[in-house]
Amino acid sequence: MPMKFRLFIMMVLEFFIWGAWLPLIFGYLPSLKFSPWEQSLILNAFPVAAIVGMFFSNQFADRNFAAEKFLAFSHLIGGLAILGCAYYHQFWPFFGLMLVHCLLYVPTISITNSIAFANMKDAQNEFGIVRMGGTIGWILAAWPFTFILVDWAAVTKANPQGIVDWVGTVLHNGLKGADLQDATKWTFIVAGIASLTLAVFSLSLPHTPPKKAEAGSGKSLAWLEAVKLLKHPFVLVLWVVTFMDAFVHNCYFNWTGTFLSADPGAGGVGIPGNWIMPVMSIGQIAEIVTMVFLGLTLKTLGWKWTMVVGVLGHALRFAIYAFYPQEHSFIIVVQVVHGICYAFFFATVYIFVDEFFPKDARSSAQGLFNVMILGVGALVANSVCPYLLQEVFTKDKVIDFRNLFLVPCFVSLVAATLLAVCFNPPKKSA
Repeated sequence: MPMKFRLFIMMVLEFFIWGAWLPLIFGYLPSLKFSPWEQSLILNAFPVAAIVGMFFSNQFADRNFAAEKFLAFSHLIGGLAILGCAYYHQFWPFFGLMLVHCLLYVPTISITNSIAFANMKDAQNEFGIVRMGGTIGWILAAWPFTFILVDWAAVTKANPQGIVDWVGTVLHNGLKGADLQDATKWTFIVAGIASLTLAVFSLSLPHTPPKKAEAGSGKSLAWLEAVKLLKHPFVLVLWVVTFMDAFVHNCYFNWTGTFLSADPGAGGVGIPGNWIMPVMSIGQIAEIVTMVFLGLTLKTLGWKWTMVVGVLGHALRFAIYAFYPQEHSFIIVVQVVHGICYAFFFATVYIFVDEFFPKDARSSAQGLFNVMILGVGALVANSVCPYLLQEVFTKDKVIDFRNLFLVPCFVSLVAATLLAVCFNPPKKSA
């Protein structure tokens, strides 16, 4: 098997795991009778692991273990842990298993990058294609569930004749309500199988030895160097806006699955359970397409206005959620905005940091913004979103989706205004 193809498959499996369990967990946890506080603890296992990874575990793994062996070990134990989540319905066992999975999984995101870079002849030209495997993996994770989250009793009753009729009947009989929530445990089973598959596949990857720390490099205090970058006003503004955008980005994951599956009479969209993840995967498909045009967009609009458009995309999507929940075509088409938001803001932030900061500060700056994108923004969203959904905007078991979605819509508008008015980077590197 060619090296580039092996690396591509590695990325597909890596992000398939995350994409399998994340979209539907937000609606699954309330069905287990976990309180909003307990739900927040479980959901925050991932951002906490991301923060720990940036300050400790990524560096520890990178310097002490062969990358492919660490990948195999992490996905073996992490895979067993996420499998366990399908079978435990009590809070503490579920939380413990999710925490173990996340603490082991998050460092593998950077480890897979390290393996890829160490084994490519021309990283500049090859990495983009290899990394695209991750986005494709996330998309692929959605589609098995069109044949898993199915009301098989209804399919049997319909008695379809022939393979074409059978497939059509299956696709039109997705689970709903309590049955959908109960069957969501299969997302953890699929994620676990993918993780164990990657554990085995990792052993076929080339040996990538640990990196030794350079004497006097001061890398252990890199986060202190990153904090010093906030003395630049344009960095501080972008950092605050990144937090706001990451918060809104995670509101999307917290609420969209519940909104799509909710009955139209209760203000939801009423999409069958087996189509929720494929509909949400439209955003990742759009991300691939948008990345192709990102360079041209940056040249045309510049840094500031490209990012403003990315932030405003969230406001557009949540406004459509709030005011046009019964327009199914609008709801499905607006999923495209998710990919545009990611590329035009998050990807642009990473490119901006690489372009604007000198080489000795780039790593620290990337870490500074990663803390917001993968850590703090998600941490805050996962802490408040279950409470807002179930306690503030729910009355008599009916969710007020309109006013709920106006919250992230408003935050996005404030973030876009702050960016447009106050983000003024110098013409040369900071």
